[in-house]
Amino acid sequence: MTPAQTVFLVDDQALVLTALTRLLDAAGYAVRAFSCPHAFLDSGAALQAGCLVLDLDMPQMGGLALQQQLAARASMLPVIFLTGHGDLDSGIRAMKLGAADFLTKPVDDERLIAAIELAFARNREAQRRGAERAAILARLASLTARERDVLELVVEGALNKQIAAALGTAEKTVKVHRGRVMAKMQVRSVSALVRQIDCVRAGAAGE
Repeated sequence: MTPAQTVFLVDDQALVLTALTRLLDAAGYAVRAFSCPHAFLDSGAALQAGCLVLDLDMPQMGGLALQQQLAARASMLPVIFLTGHGDLDSGIRAMKLGAADFLTKPVDDERLIAAIELAFARNREAQRRGAERAAILARLASLTARERDVLELVVEGALNKQIAAALGTAEKTVKVHRGRVMAKMQVRSVSALVRQIDCVRAGAAGE
């Protein structure tokens, strides 16, 4: 657990919300509780660091619908579902949509805390990957159009001579552009450059 991470609770049952808040407060977590999905979405918490402990069955907007809303907003919050019905089909759907865990009420305290710790680890990794991709995208934005053309061909494995032929320019000009690409992207090898582009593409694919 880190101070920057918060456990967000969404449950329409006041008694459950109070009990979970007391449990997690006592365990040393920062907790923010919401009695409905709309209040959670309106708070802006979806884009913060931490994890979401979410009731599956709620009026107006159920847990699965909120999970889909989070995906549409590119939220990195892992979701831990709670249900009082042990609905296996819903659990399978939730996990397919990327839920971190699916627990039945009354939830075992130790199992919930273990699930939260795993969700926090998952969120930290997602935040790290997001920051890495943002830094790479900023470097890509600094490239000129011709440098971007050279980068694309370098990543495909083309040699300077092949790049020159493809772009209709001199090989020595390609060498200059290639050197600038490597400097702006802050890499020393083609393999490192390829890893950066793979990282960006994986993010665009929603990995």
